[in-house]
Amino acid sequence: MKGLQLLFVSCLLTLGVAAKVTLPSVIDHHMVLQRETQVPLWGETRSHQKVTITTTWNNWVYTVKADAQGAWKVKVQTPKAGGPFQIHFNDGELLVLTDILIGEVWVCAGQSNMEMPVQGFRNQPVLHSNEILLDADNGQIRLFQLERAASMKPQPNGKAVLWQESNAESVRGFSAVGYQFAKILQEKLGVPIGIIGTYWGGTKIEAWMNRKSLQPFQDISVPADTVGTGKNTPTALYNAMVHPLVGFGIRGMIWYQGEQNRMNPHQYDQLMLSMVNSWRNLWNQGEWPFYFVQIAPFGYKDKLGPAAPIREAQEKAARLLPNSGMVVSMDVGEEANIHPANKTAISRRLAYWALAKTYHKKGIAFASPTFKSMEVKDNGTIAIKFDHAPLGLTSHGKALSAFEVAGADQQFYPAKARITGDGVWVSSDQVKKPVAVRYAYKDWVIGDLFNTSGLPVVPFRTDNW
Repeated sequence: MKGLQLLFVSCLLTLGVAAKVTLPSVIDHHMVLQRETQVPLWGETRSHQKVTITTTWNNWVYTVKADAQGAWKVKVQTPKAGGPFQIHFNDGELLVLTDILIGEVWVCAGQSNMEMPVQGFRNQPVLHSNEILLDADNGQIRLFQLERAASMKPQPNGKAVLWQESNAESVRGFSAVGYQFAKILQEKLGVPIGIIGTYWGGTKIEAWMNRKSLQPFQDISVPADTVGTGKNTPTALYNAMVHPLVGFGIRGMIWYQGEQNRMNPHQYDQLMLSMVNSWRNLWNQGEWPFYFVQIAPFGYKDKLGPAAPIREAQEKAARLLPNSGMVVSMDVGEEANIHPANKTAISRRLAYWALAKTYHKKGIAFASPTFKSMEVKDNGTIAIKFDHAPLGLTSHGKALSAFEVAGADQQFYPAKARITGDGVWVSSDQVKKPVAVRYAYKDWVIGDLFNTSGLPVVPFRTDNW
């Protein structure tokens, strides 16, 4: 009899565990939900079980029935920014999430320059990292970070460093670009900010794309099984590090990737276009903003290929993608370090885009100057004009050194350059009849031309050689 009683109690405990709602890692205590919208919440319970969800900011009750596999999903209305709040999930057993804030949510993604944490990498520091950590205490900023993982099947959930308040301990291992971007937004908007990190160094864009978005690219094959799955296997990172986030309410995404795609710059702009369009369709939350960083100058010594063409492809992608913007980093690279220390400048420039374009803050310059036109003068000088330089240009008192010109022989020579009232004039004693000009079109170069708001000129070339 005693044995039967123990068995009965064991069965009850098993049923209780099975009945309790389970949630994906991104839906947890301390999270930030996107404000003033309908955000999806989802999870699992028993097959065909009814689940009620109560949100304490308005005391609304939502009821949803799980499908045959126990999966359920519901959208809840969020208010203006505030908190902390609770969310109650009840399928016969109560689960309460606490300390929920309502505000703005962004995803930061990419490879190592996005992954580089505030504490830096070994022998590779982040500029002023200790000062950044000293000022990191802010309960209105919450951090969530997916762990590195690769899979050939879309994963419903992912291992993660769960939502944490911003402080020196939680921030030190988080993306320096992502955290500082979030900090700027929190200070300027005055609302809670959630920042979600999903990144892995040395990764190609193809790994971050799903199978459907890669179909137009016949030269890229997606393995049918898991044999040999690695971080650069096409779709492997999408499946493990993007799919678990799909649908979570966000305002937008910041992206820093490209170094690993220097072998195929001819298709990178189309890959990025297909990736972003696919993500937006999957999220089903409209054309959320996508702001990204053009790769920094660096003295590459590998065989992947030159950097200038991939930067050119990134600039093309910025023109192709609606509701996107590109940050230029040509002035903050390091010849011997592929991970430049100055992540603050990058974060600020990403924040300029978000504050001006997404949050409609007036008076903030955000777009770097871009090549507009060139005219060859009779004396062999080329006059160049730029967009996004309403008050002209500056080199901050330094001589311009990143221009080159070429004649019909297609041989480029260093050019003398000077800023004029409406652009830049360039010439070279070695090229009497110039036909083409390039600016900062190299692996390693120091960008030295800016608009008067301090935003560096986008590297360019006028030829197609």
